[in-house]
Amino acid sequence: MRIGQLLGTGRSADVYAIDDAWVLRRYRDSSDATPELAVLSYLSACGYPVPRVGPSPASATPSDMVLQRLTGPTMLKSLLSGALSYDEGAAILASLLTDLHTIPARLSLDPEDRILHLDLHPDNVMLTPDGPVVIDWRTAAEGPPALDRAMSSLILAQVAVEPVSPAATGARSLLAALLPRLDAQGGIPAPHLDRARHRRGADSNLSPHEVALIDEAAALIGELSG
Repeated sequence: MRIGQLLGTGRSADVYAIDDAWVLRRYRDSSDATPELAVLSYLSACGYPVPRVGPSPASATPSDMVLQRLTGPTMLKSLLSGALSYDEGAAILASLLTDLHTIPARLSLDPEDRILHLDLHPDNVMLTPDGPVVIDWRTAAEGPPALDRAMSSLILAQVAVEPVSPAATGARSLLAALLPRLDAQGGIPAPHLDRARHRRGADSNLSPHEVALIDEAAALIGELSG
């Protein structure tokens, strides 16, 4: 397999071009991508908008994933450019969460559990010509949908309370538009928001400064929900 141009980089992985149809996503810490590939295959079979999984060549390592090459901006870029309104962005995020939470858990025996993304925010949604596609499923798990709603809201709220972030005002507007839509799905009960806070606080990818904003972010969700 020949790896081409570096297309993007995130907190934990890099994405390289293979050809016009496929990309290689590789974890920098050599994490095993097998669980994520299993989730992607399951969601794709259920009709949820995720990148298609491609054939892994013999030279692939356990930290490699061959995925469909997507075209189009991230939702974040479209929001920041003004091509997408905050109300439109909130509607898309709410719909993606709703649709995801109709899919039964793959492994859990609890009938109430669903597939959870746990990092679904505007930079993990690609606006392709065929519609929104959700990327980066490393944090995927199974559990109560309210936890997923809490995580998405908390991530937005952290940006909204970051005093030096140029995206703070926009994140607050997006969150304010999103929360009423999440209320229609069952809202964010306090125990699930607490679980989200603890989960975010334990995320090794966050800086100490980001962790310090979590309580303020949770308070903002309560303020806007009230």
